[in-house]
Amino acid sequence: MDPTNENVFEPRFAALETARAWSPRVLSRLESAIRRGSDRSLFRINPLAFGFNFGIAQPEAIDLFIHASAAGLFEMDWLLLCPMCACVVESFSSLTSVEDKYYCPMCRCDYESTLDDFIAVTFTVSRAVRPIAFHSMKNMSATDYCFECRMTADGLRPDGLPLVEVFKGLSHGANYLSPNTITLYEAASEQGYYFGYDVDSRAYFEYLIEGPPASKPQIVRVLYTEDACELSARTVAPGKITFEVENIAKKTGLLTICSIPPGGERTKLQFVPFLTGGRLLVTQSFRELFRTELIRSAEGIGVRDLTVIFTDIQGSTALYERIGDLKALSLVQQHFERLLQATIVNNGAVIKTIGDAVMAAFEKPSDAVCAAIAMWEETERFNEFRQNKDIVLKVGIHRGPSIAVTFNERLDYFGRTVNIAARVQDHADGNEICISETVRIAPGVDDLLASRIVTKEQIAFKGIDQMITVFRVSL
Repeated sequence: MDPTNENVFEPRFAALETARAWSPRVLSRLESAIRRGSDRSLFRINPLAFGFNFGIAQPEAIDLFIHASAAGLFEMDWLLLCPMCACVVESFSSLTSVEDKYYCPMCRCDYESTLDDFIAVTFTVSRAVRPIAFHSMKNMSATDYCFECRMTADGLRPDGLPLVEVFKGLSHGANYLSPNTITLYEAASEQGYYFGYDVDSRAYFEYLIEGPPASKPQIVRVLYTEDACELSARTVAPGKITFEVENIAKKTGLLTICSIPPGGERTKLQFVPFLTGGRLLVTQSFRELFRTELIRSAEGIGVRDLTVIFTDIQGSTALYERIGDLKALSLVQQHFERLLQATIVNNGAVIKTIGDAVMAAFEKPSDAVCAAIAMWEETERFNEFRQNKDIVLKVGIHRGPSIAVTFNERLDYFGRTVNIAARVQDHADGNEICISETVRIAPGVDDLLASRIVTKEQIAFKGIDQMITVFRVSL
């Protein structure tokens, strides 16, 4: 285990200490992990699991690693995961490199990148702070590279076992294949099938095990190319077998061979909760500290489930006329600060301000409703110190799929969900929250509105091709 580089660690950790107020012992636990953790424990840390293990609330655990990365203690790692085999299909140091589609070589499946589905954000200790073996993957054994770097233990089978551990037990070897050489793999299975794959290319093969047992050891020749494996047959007999894999490509390859018993076919896995890209993008500290993290894909990246808030000030034009532009602008900016705090406390992020309006986004509808109520309460407190009730808030909330894009060098959201959220807000009167039915039926929302007067309406919004059910919440 390499020691921590104190000359680098100390000033960076000091910067983390002053980044914000932390709960007791949060920083000491992180410091202990950096100084005394194993190399594996400091590679691709799942911040939700770290928080669970050390009794740190999820929002603070996420904030901890965001600020630690900004301070240079950790490096962010964006992972594209296969939902069927827990393979880390691709990994990037920046959101900028994430594309809208990806391919799993093990399952031979194409997937659309979705920020709140199988895009995981993890954190690895900085090489400058403490070198670990995983910083130099090219020097790792083929087995470690295949199972430790290119699969995640967070993907669990229905029986609770990490799929990667199952594959380790079924493996007959993982080897780097030098050009123009033959590599041998020994196996002996009675039923099921063999499959070989390269985690870095489309090279793949399958052999079904069938027929009577072989009377003598079998030898099977496989020609490996950069993107395929050429086979001499499609089936093998039960019993001992030697795979002779010849690399006819011009560069070094990698091949792992496993045997899958009957009934061992892959099914969709359950994953240990992890920080998704979708959750990270609605975290205010990420948006503020990593402003250069942008989506470069021209088509954007999908989000399956996003809750959007729009707010506005009723009678703002009259306010500007009555007290003048400078005083009104100062009031609105103070108002924005209060809305920002209400958003952050309830696990959301302000996406942008548009005139007197705020657009905010949340992972959970219940958090958005909590934030909307908190926004109104903050506005009421703000008005208590003024002779006139200058700020009268109206809020709209809608939930649905969206597209995360870069617009004006800033992360933003576009699509039908955003459009409807804006229309729902337009429908609200002063001191009202209007929410769509998709928000109303979400877990936890009913309890939040139990003491409020709620009325239901069917509304035809211009440009929307169906009636929208809206609930008015009087404040």
